[in-house]
Amino acid sequence: MLIIASYGEDSAPNAMNAAWGGVADSSRIAMYLSGGHKTVKNILKRGAFTVSMGDAEHAAACDYVGIESGNSVPDKVARAGFRVTKSEHVDAPVIDELSLALECKLVSYDEETELLLGEVVNVSVDERALDENGKLAVEKLHVITFDYANHGYYVLGEKVASAFEDGKKFK
Repeated sequence: MLIIASYGEDSAPNAMNAAWGGVADSSRIAMYLSGGHKTVKNILKRGAFTVSMGDAEHAAACDYVGIESGNSVPDKVARAGFRVTKSEHVDAPVIDELSLALECKLVSYDEETELLLGEVVNVSVDERALDENGKLAVEKLHVITFDYANHGYYVLGEKVASAFEDGKKFK
């Protein structure tokens, strides 16, 4: 689950969750987001946002920012129990409780298709998600994903193969 955060005109943080998005290429992220969301309105005005990975420890809070509208509840980030720190790289908040955040500049937004593209200018990783060598340990993130068919959140993390390696046995 993606948690997209932005600042409003009053500099108040806002966040929403999204299931329809992912990496578009080596430095871009793509998401399908309705233009009616307060977060999207903020992104279009400020040109920046962060994308954090929802995790098992904060699943209820991550769900809350998706079911409550920032258009009607301006302090929903605080109500979810999230604290934020201003990104050093873009004009957007980083949610302190979530271990991984992509700090992004807006590239484009297509109102017809609702495709939002962002350029990743920095990746923030909390020490909690690093291994003993200082590298990202995905299994420590406890990232959750949304199951659309059953309306549930599930934890990801178990390594099942080595990318760009295990498939070589079929060459």
